[in-house]
Formats: sequence, C-alpha cells, structure tokens
Amino acid sequence: MDVPLAHLDRPFDYLVPAELDEVAVPGTRVKVRFAGQLVDGWLLSRADDSGHTGRLAYLEKVVSPEPVLAPEVARLARAVADRYAGSLADVLRLAVPPRHARVEKEPRDDQPVPAPAPVQAEVDPRGWRDYPTGPALLRALTDGRAPRAVWSALPGEDWAARYADAVAATVAGGRGALVVVPDARDLDRLDAALTGVLGPGRHVSLTAALGPARRYRAFLAARRGQVPVVIGTRAAMFAPVDRLGLVAVWDDGDDLHSEPRAPYPHARDVLLTRVQLTEAGALVGGYARTAEAQLLLETGWAREVVADRATVRARIPAIAPTGDDPQLARDPGAATARLPSLAWTAARDALRQDLPVLVQVPRRGYLPSISCAECRTPARCAHCAGPLALPSAGGTPACRWCARVAAAYACPECGGRRLRAAVTGARRTAEELGRAFPGVPVRTSGREEVLTDVPGGAALVVATPGAEPVAEGGYGAVLLLDSWALLTRADLRAGEEALRRWLAAAALARPAPAGRVVVVADGALAPVQALLRWDAAWFAGRELAERRELGFPPAVRMASVTGPAEAVADLLAAARLPDDAEVLGPVPAEEGRERMLLRVPRARAAALAEALHSAAGARAARKAADPVRLQVDPLSLF
Repeated sequence: MDVPLAHLDRPFDYLVPAELDEVAVPGTRVKVRFAGQLVDGWLLSRADDSGHTGRLAYLEKVVSPEPVLAPEVARLARAVADRYAGSLADVLRLAVPPRHARVEKEPRDDQPVPAPAPVQAEVDPRGWRDYPTGPALLRALTDGRAPRAVWSALPGEDWAARYADAVAATVAGGRGALVVVPDARDLDRLDAALTGVLGPGRHVSLTAALGPARRYRAFLAARRGQVPVVIGTRAAMFAPVDRLGLVAVWDDGDDLHSEPRAPYPHARDVLLTRVQLTEAGALVGGYARTAEAQLLLETGWAREVVADRATVRARIPAIAPTGDDPQLARDPGAATARLPSLAWTAARDALRQDLPVLVQVPRRGYLPSISCAECRTPARCAHCAGPLALPSAGGTPACRWCARVAAAYACPECGGRRLRAAVTGARRTAEELGRAFPGVPVRTSGREEVLTDVPGGAALVVATPGAEPVAEGGYGAVLLLDSWALLTRADLRAGEEALRRWLAAAALARPAPAGRVVVVADGALAPVQALLRWDAAWFAGRELAERRELGFPPAVRMASVTGPAEAVADLLAAARLPDDAEVLGPVPAEEGRERMLLRVPRARAAALAEALHSAAGARAARKAADPVRLQVDPLSLF
C-alpha cells in the first residue's frame, strides 16, 4: 500500500472479485480499503489461497490494467528499501512515474515485441582501442556475457561515443541497456551519440524534466519492450528494461546522482544492486574515480579499464600549479593573488593564438560572501544570521537565506559600514577579466544560463563547476581559480570532489603543447598531485586507504539519524543495534535539531538497516509526533 508508515511496510492479502479477475494482474495499480479509508496500492502477486486465517477484504478497484511495475523492478525496490532502511512505498514512488491516463489510451501495436535486432555482427571498438582492455569489454558485451568495469576516461575523450559503443555491443548481443548520467547536458550528448550508432527510435530518454505526459510515454515504451535502451538522469535508475544486459553510470561522484527524497538512494548503488539481481554487466566511468569505484576494484568485483601512461602523457595538456616553490620564487605574490602571473600569462598566450580560455570559479553570483572591510568579520543577516551577498557592483547587500535586504548594514564588531569580498563569484570574475583583457569577448556559464558549447575563437569563458561548455577544438588554456573554496570545505569528499571538478574542466583543454591548465593551489597537495599526473586511480586508492584507517564510508557503513533530541534518543533506545555498532554524536543539525551517527562494519550493514527500520516502525505504530530522518551512508557527514 502507498502509505508512508514504516510499521505498515509489508504486503497485505486481499480477495480479487470475479469482475476484476482478468485485469487484476501483478504490477497493476489498485485501490483497497484499509482502516476505513480507500488507499492506493500495488498488486504484487496472485495466489490460490492465503496464509491469513481471518476474514479478507476485496480489492475495490483496478486503477489501470497496465502492469507498470515489472517484477524485476519490484524486487529491486524491495532491495533498495532494505539497504537504505526505507519503505517500499517510498522507493516505488521514485521507481514508477505518476500515471497519465491519456498516454495509456494512445494507440499502440499489440503485437508481441521481438528480441532486439542486432546492430551489426561486430561493434567496431574505435576509441576503446586507446584502452588495452577496452576491446575485450565490447566483445564480452556482444557475446552476451556480464563484464563489470570501472573506466577512467582520457582527457578530451568523447565519453558519450564510448558509452554508445558499449550500448551498441549490448544490443548486438540481443539484450537491453540502461545508462544514467548526472544532468540534462550530459543526457543530450549521450542521446545524440546513441542516435548516431543505433539509429532513431531504438532508445528513449527518461528524466523528471520531461513533463508528466512525455515521461510516462517514455516509461511505457520501455516497460512494453518497444525499445531496448533507456538513458536518463537519476529518474531512470529504476527504469524497466527488457532483457537487461548492461547498466552504466557516468561521473558517479556527481552529487546529482543522489536522490534528495527518502530513502535517499544513490544512482550508482541502485544500478549495482540491479547487477546483483539480474546478472547484467556494469560500467562505471568518469574522468575522476570515487572511493566507492576503487572499492569495487580492490575487492575484485570489477575490472579496471585505463589507458597506459604513454597514451595518457600524449593526451593531457600541460598542467602547472601556482603555489610550488619555483613559481613562488619567480612570483612571490602568487601565494595571495587570485590570478597569479602564471595564470595570466597562460590566458594571454592562448588568446594571442586565437584560442578560447576557460576560467573555472567554484561559486556563482557576483560576491556570494562579503565581510567587513575594517575587521574582516563575515557580514551576517540581522534577522536570521544568514550570510550577506552582493548581487552586482552597484547592488544592495541581501541575505542568501531569507532574501532580506541589509541596506543599512553596520558591523556588530567595529561598527564599520564598508564591505569587502570574502568570496568572489563568477559574474565578478567575468567583470575583472573583461578589464584585464579589453576587447576580448567574455561569456559566463552558470545557474542562470548554462552554455552547451562555444566557438573556437579567442574568448574568455567563465563557468562554475559542471557548467563548463565544450569549445570547438578544445580550450587553449584552463584556469582553475579559488581552489581553497573547494579544498577547505567541511566535507568528507572535499578532496575527491575538488579533483573531480578539476579533471572535468582540464579534460576540455587541448593536448600539450597547445593546451595549458593552471591550478591556483599548492602543488604538494594530494588532489593537485593527482591532477598534475592525471592519475585519478592513485588518488582514489589513497583516499580509500585513509578512510579505512579512519573508519569512514565506503570502508564501513554509516547512518545518520536527525531530528529533535528527544525523538532521536527514543528511536535509538528502541533500536536493536548490532553489538559492534558505534554511536557517534550528537552534533548540531539544521533548525535546532541534532544528528547522531552510527557506524558498523560493511558485513553488518543489513543488520543496522533492519534495526533502524524496525525502530522507526515501532515509533510510527505508537504515533510518535516528532519526525526523525534516517539516512544510510550519507554522502556528507558534516
């Protein structure tokens, strides 16, 4: 039943009336009477009798005869709910889009859908030849086997074309494929690549941004087996694919893969769970590598697909930091300058060669963080204590939390009224670079307007991470500014995320010597070292080893319990936690709440999730008023 109560997270038996016998098939939406109310539900299975000895009620209605919940997706949803200490109803809301009656009634071909026709006898490995084990991966998919691979893409790689090759190999083997990417820009690139390889009408794109009708139409095409391939954002991670032979995820470290609604599943983990349930192949790819992907390799669950060092050196741009000793000796101001001379020179040389320059800035806006010009005290809102920001050069300070204007701001420490920048955003950076390079076009790509591509002529492109457009022929220079804003975040994944964003931007540069990358950071830092050598595997192995030593995910499993102090204490007191569970905290959380962390070895993860789910069910049965949020393996612990 579609009831968000943990103590009701189990199947219930109902009788099927004779008039509904033909349409009441497993996977259909139904309505049942429960506790005197008519509630929505899913028909999971039919049986001749029930183990229940009491009186059974009848199904009230079959909402639609369309069996939208595939048996494989139902099993997957149950496994995901158990893994994240959630309820099946919450997962099914994510797995199956809302019904659109008009789309269901559209004319359709009721003939049996044949197996996917092979694309060709053998898929040309093309770009996969740059990776020693790449052609073998395609052969395994074509032969109907289930390879598991973690792929580290080369700089400048057309990753969408490589994924299209893997999907085509899977379809050539008579099976279907599912690919999940972080955002709409990546989806458009993959859509174009697949259309070129498979031809039109062989795949559908599934994303929440499509709108109710188009999304449901694409979902039904996949559920009915009319297309062998589904691609999409995280909304597609539960998509039904007939004869599933490959699941793939691109850039699994992007936080867009994490679902913000309970039970907060991650697309990578959902897809890998599908592999375990269906024996499909798996492909986890990206320019960077997460600690989770590294764990797949170190446990032997997956094989590594990487290029040899000679190929890497031939493809990477020239990368240099500004904070190493030789550079500081030449330019002592590089330690504090926002645009050191090395970065300025790289940009100037690229522009003189009529090549575009990419400038990556971690923050959007003009001045997203300001402080007192006299005593450097951060400027905060007098109403909610949120950070003040300046929207433009002549704008008025306003709170980023409550949007209240602080026109008459005065520093509470010294009384000063002048403000200075604490963090410089993309718009201010574009303004400064426009003055530094007069006559050169300046384009910005960020939240307000994200550019997909830019021409190859001389121009300055200022972008926030994830919004970098592709330049025709590649960028002549890539400047990575304000590295401290990424590296000093209070987050478990600060270094990993910084390297991921840097590699994604640097991959857009031309190979050396035509392409240069300048990172404004100390060259001795581990993420910077990994960038200089283009060695994401080394950094991921180092990161995983440190997390093992410190007891952080993915070396262990962790869960967070957030809510009012009394409610958190009540839930943990009722939970039968594993004997080796370690309770950490409490620590302050948002809106006056507190957070407790629980840590167990990976082998005890199922026991921890079951204990938390049972305790949450007991509280719900007692009709506890205070809500508590459960989150297993939170991506950010602070």
